[in-house]
Amino acid sequence: MMMNQKTRKNNLIESLRIQGFKENIVKAFEKVEREEFIPDTYRSAAYEDMALPIGRGQTISQPSTIAFMLQLLDVQDGQKILEVGSGSGYVLALLSEMNPSGKIIGTERISELVQSSREKLGKYENVEIFYTPHFIGLEEHSPFDRILVSASAQEIPQELIEQLKTSGILVIPVLNSIMRLEKKQKGSEIEEYEGFAFVPLVKD
Repeated sequence: MMMNQKTRKNNLIESLRIQGFKENIVKAFEKVEREEFIPDTYRSAAYEDMALPIGRGQTISQPSTIAFMLQLLDVQDGQKILEVGSGSGYVLALLSEMNPSGKIIGTERISELVQSSREKLGKYENVEIFYTPHFIGLEEHSPFDRILVSASAQEIPQELIEQLKTSGILVIPVLNSIMRLEKKQKGSEIEEYEGFAFVPLVKD
């Protein structure tokens, strides 16, 4: 007998709990319907722990990888958070659930994804998405408490460090690792977690 979507989702949520992710992260995954953020062709796989295509060569990352990055980000309610490469808008919805009294800003370089994600995220009043084809981040809205990058860079972009508050956290894939940078008064503390794959961050 085929599993229905609700059972698949429950299994994924249980898996995230077993993996030890914080409850505010698991609750966000419970509340947000992942199938709303992917093309109809792939909806039956919405709650598999895998990346899925969303068009224009982009993907929606696998849930366990998103959860891992959100854990590193250490989201606290009331923060101003930037996601670079917001794609389908799925992670923006998760961040909104985790940070309901804060401000969530997404930037995306592909205009079709900006348009479709704005439509999907209409009910999330604290989320705003900007079309940014020529620059990275959103300097005019900085500084941010947290910055999450959802595509792989060759190195940590200096302009994102500059857009981060002191004591703020940046989580970014660099090549095949996920990097966590905490900005200090002088310099930054960086941790590296190896063994991941992301679509590349497009940058002029």
